[in-house]
Amino acid sequence: MNKSFKYFCAVNENIHPIHDKILSRDQKESLLNQKSVCLWFTGLSGSGKSTLATELEKRLYSKGVLTQVLDGDNIRDGLNSNLGFSVEDRTENIRRIAELNKLFVNCGIVTLNCFVSPSEAIRKQAKEIVGEKDFIEIYVNAPLEVCEERDVKGLYAKARSGQIKNFTGIDAPFEAPVNPDLEILTGQQSLAESTEAVLKYLESRL
Repeated sequence: MNKSFKYFCAVNENIHPIHDKILSRDQKESLLNQKSVCLWFTGLSGSGKSTLATELEKRLYSKGVLTQVLDGDNIRDGLNSNLGFSVEDRTENIRRIAELNKLFVNCGIVTLNCFVSPSEAIRKQAKEIVGEKDFIEIYVNAPLEVCEERDVKGLYAKARSGQIKNFTGIDAPFEAPVNPDLEILTGQQSLAESTEAVLKYLESRL
């Protein structure tokens, strides 16, 4: 038995969760007069995930729904600032975000997530942590050429020139969701149309 395993076991023996002592999700949802859910927007960089989520946040706010937007850059600027972009770090990035979502959902809050989350495996991990019934996968689908044309952050240009390595869509793969709960074609739909499509889908959930 190695030292790290012994330490892990010792630490676990000293952890005593109090999940059964805190107020329930039902109580918090009742206080907020809403149902909580995790919306997981996945798609290439530049597909419109953050734009759609922030517009949706405004529309839900106008309806009295409390939300929290979690965006890739914001999370990496704070909570996950110690992570890079290796496969291992990307997996840990999503794991932490999913655990954060679980906390927000248990507080009755609608969480809007904007993360490339490029593989089926990494999205499956997030869904398992959050819980399948609380996880809505939304594929924000725009062709690579459209995303490159937008390139508001200049990331594709840097990836094409070799300044950024392992960039999804250029030299790292993106696995499109096989069976998303909702697909939004932002290359064909306006922001207003895309937002309405999500709101319509959410009517029965919130």
